[in-house]
Amino acid sequence: MLKQVFAATAIAAMLGMAASAGAADVTDPQIAHIAYTAGQIDVTAAQQALAKSKNPAVIEFATTMERDHKAVNDQALALVKKLNVTPEDNDISKSLTADAQKKHDALGALEGDAFDKAYVENEVAYHKAVNGALETTLIPSADNAELKVLLETGLTLFKQHQEHAEHLASSVK
Repeated sequence: MLKQVFAATAIAAMLGMAASAGAADVTDPQIAHIAYTAGQIDVTAAQQALAKSKNPAVIEFATTMERDHKAVNDQALALVKKLNVTPEDNDISKSLTADAQKKHDALGALEGDAFDKAYVENEVAYHKAVNGALETTLIPSADNAELKVLLETGLTLFKQHQEHAEHLASSVK
């Protein structure tokens, strides 16, 4: 449990860096990269859960995460192509990737119920952190109206994911 809290804190801190940088310092290409990276991290986590879990509820949840985050990332890629914008890697997206790899490795060492519980708890914490960053930083900082709409649409969906994860966490032992 302490590891999950630490991982969630680290992710929230990385996403919070965008807020502390100020709206003028986070550009649309950086926002696009942060949002895509966050989505890809959840796709990878879902794929790990699908490979490791035997719990039908966890498998159903992971299937939803993989499908929905891939779909939003596909929409993001289509938008940046349409706008002729190149997403810009940045310290936040690099840190998110590094932290996600550590979490992936830690989850990889777990099996059975211990894996399921840790995966679901991480999903709760991760969605809280991403949703908070979308609400307080990424959406308000986005200059392009279409990017802002995509982020808002994602936020609506990801709030549902958070609720689903919280409900699942109460039943996974």
